[in-house]
Amino acid sequence: MPQEEKNLFNQPHRRLNLLTNEWIQVSPHRTQRPWQGKREDTPQNERPQYDETCYLCPGNARAGGKEKNPKYESTFVFENDFSALLLDTPVNTINVDNLLISKSEKGICKVICFSPRHDLTLPEMTVNEILNVVNVWEQQYNELGAREEINYVQIFENKGELMGCSNPHPHGQIWAQATIPEEPAKELIQQKSYYKKYGRTLLSDYLSKEFEQEERIVAENEHFVVLVPFWAFWPYETIVISRRPFARLTDMSNEEKKGFADIIRKITIRYDNLFNISFPYSAGLHPAPTDGLNHEEWHFHMHFYPPLLRSATVKKFSVGYEMLANPQRDITAEYAAELLRNVSDTHYKIS
Repeated sequence: MPQEEKNLFNQPHRRLNLLTNEWIQVSPHRTQRPWQGKREDTPQNERPQYDETCYLCPGNARAGGKEKNPKYESTFVFENDFSALLLDTPVNTINVDNLLISKSEKGICKVICFSPRHDLTLPEMTVNEILNVVNVWEQQYNELGAREEINYVQIFENKGELMGCSNPHPHGQIWAQATIPEEPAKELIQQKSYYKKYGRTLLSDYLSKEFEQEERIVAENEHFVVLVPFWAFWPYETIVISRRPFARLTDMSNEEKKGFADIIRKITIRYDNLFNISFPYSAGLHPAPTDGLNHEEWHFHMHFYPPLLRSATVKKFSVGYEMLANPQRDITAEYAAELLRNVSDTHYKIS
């Protein structure tokens, strides 16, 4: 990194998020301030392999008692019993003098249990076990995205109580809907604009620049790279980017799918090893919309947004200035990447 950049990064500055065209305020000098604020309880790491009270474990009745899980032995997907979106939602709109505006939204929500084991999170699974999850993601993206009324398939995971996870059995969700949601819609605008101007994907050029500087890369393999983005908002936020530009989950070769499973394992192990806990986060895939268009501008990626700041008990909250003015962070992306890069890639429970 040039000396002038290093000097800038030691003082308050702003960074542009290329994917959303939004600015992040960075205040690295604030890392020295004493912390006398709220501390969370240390998350409990020990759970049984099977919990008879869990509505996601194999063979158990699900929430509400209307359905019963099969005795599944691998990754298991089902339609959410309390879905936030419904396919049979009637078409309806409201517009009162262009001031009160609303419209109905069709969609479908599903739950994906990563494993039959109640105690097995992604970083504790093998690459082949995570590959089973990746294959289900691809299948669901393909099936749901093929529906005429579905234009975006959002696959995500909320891990841990700090992220509002309602059940400790490791699982993710899918919300597939008619409208392209706000975050991927912003990314679509940016990626389209860049591709139209340069004829290359935005993230392929960005990734080349990251390889030149080597300061924010955390881990990599033959097919994927995980790094702390230059514009990161959350303390240990990372982004997984495919080396080969492709748009859809269904565009991945078998080797790329295995590489994707491997890079997910690499970053989630590093998260757990950072504070020796089951590290909470919200994570989600960003494939291209399923609106029938080609989307040659779209470059597949995945976001990880973890909330922990200084330790297992100190959480970053989005409050005050961040809610009213501008997103802000204290530790720099470069410092966070260095910490994540240097922790062991063997899970602390077996090291």
